[in-house]
Amino acid sequence: MTTPDPADLPCAEVVELVTDYLDGALPAAWRDRITDHLAICAGCRSVVAQWEAVVRLGGRVAADDVVALDPEVRAALLEAFRRRVNPGRS
Repeated sequence: MTTPDPADLPCAEVVELVTDYLDGALPAAWRDRITDHLAICAGCRSVVAQWEAVVRLGGRVAADDVVALDPEVRAALLEAFRRRVNPGRS
């Protein structure tokens, strides 16, 4: 069995799996494919670094900061995320 070429892994697929990659939630074979892809793709390394920063900074948000979010803004953000996850949603 041959090892897949990291260049054959589309960047869009890496971006789609980045949170699972960072959480360690991927099977070892997928984690290895992404790690190999990151070794040759500066753009995807940048995306991973940005997500790592989001996770690091997100851990610094106090509960009071989240509660202080305007309810209308919160609802709009949640709806935007839902549409992103399920584009067919109206």
